[in-house]
Amino acid sequence: MIISASRRTDIPSYFSDWMFHRLKEKYVLVRNPMNMHQVSKIDLSPDVLDAIVFWTKNPIPMLKRLNELSDYTYYFQVTLSAYGPDVEPDLPSKNKMLIPAFQKLSKEIGKEKVIWRYDPIFFSGQYTMDYHCKYFRVLASKLGEYTEKCTVSFLDVYRNTERNLSPLGIMKDTYEMQMELLEQFVNIAKEYGFYIDACAEKNDYKMLGIRHAKCIDQERIERIGGFRLNVGKDTNQRAECGCVSSIDIGAYNTCKNGCLYCYANHNGKTVSKNFQMHNPKSPLLFGEINESDIIKERNVKSLKDGQMILFERRNDGNSDVSLTM
Repeated sequence: MIISASRRTDIPSYFSDWMFHRLKEKYVLVRNPMNMHQVSKIDLSPDVLDAIVFWTKNPIPMLKRLNELSDYTYYFQVTLSAYGPDVEPDLPSKNKMLIPAFQKLSKEIGKEKVIWRYDPIFFSGQYTMDYHCKYFRVLASKLGEYTEKCTVSFLDVYRNTERNLSPLGIMKDTYEMQMELLEQFVNIAKEYGFYIDACAEKNDYKMLGIRHAKCIDQERIERIGGFRLNVGKDTNQRAECGCVSSIDIGAYNTCKNGCLYCYANHNGKTVSKNFQMHNPKSPLLFGEINESDIIKERNVKSLKDGQMILFERRNDGNSDVSLTM
C-alpha cells in the first residue's frame, strides 16, 4: 500500500503532529469525501505500508522529526513557485524560510527524496512569460543541486476557484505559449542539473524532452526502498496522470495556505471551522466519530514482491535501469 499525504491538504505544514501520532498508533481513520459518514480504517503498520508520499508547500514542521520516519520508505513533493502574497497569501517567506527548508530537507534525506514542484503556472499582467522565466531561474539556482527534477503543470480553473482567481486578471494561455515557456524551463533545468516533467497535462511536450509526471511514482519508490512493487495505474485520476494507486489520508477544506488557485478548499469559513476541530491525537484529521458514522476496515496489503533490486543511472537522467538481485 502507498499512502498519499496528501492531495487534499498540506499535512506536513499543518498536521505533522497528527501524522506522526497516526504512524505511532499504526492506523488512521479517513472520511469518504463523497459520503462523510462512511469512514475507512486504514492500517499504517510498516508491514503493509510500502511508502508515503508527502505533498507540501512547507516541510519545516517535520524537519526535526524525520528520524520518526526511519521505518518507512518515503519522499516529499515540495511546491515552490514564484507567486507573491497576492496569490499565496499565507505562506512563510520563501527566501528566508521555504527555500532554506527545501535545502535542509534535501541534505537530511537525499535529493532523490525531494521533488520540486513549480505549479500551477498561469499568465497575467503581473505573472508574464518573462516573469516566470526570470524567477524560475532564481529558484533553480537555489534548488537545482538539491533535487533531481521539477514537476510543472498549467492552471486548471475549477468552479470553486474561479471567483478567487478573478482579481488576478488571468489570461488564457495557448499551446504555443506553454511550449515557449517550457523550452526556456528545460534549458534552465539542464544548466542547473535537473530535469522537467509535466503533471497530468493533455498537451504533448515530448519534443522538449518533457514526459508525463508520475507524482506517486513506482520507479522512485522502488529505487528509494530497494524493492519491487506490484502496483497498477491509479484509475481514480485523470487519464493523463501517470500516478500508481495510492490511498489519500487527507481531507478537503482543511488547508490554511490560502492559495487562490487551490481546488481543495471551497471557502475560508469552512476551512477555519474544520481546522478548529482538528485534534492531533484523533484518528480523524478533523472532528470526531459520531453515532451516524459507519467505520469499515479497509483491506490493505503490502505490494512488495520480495525481490531486492539495485539501480543504475541512465544517461538521460529521466529514469533508472533496475538490476534484480
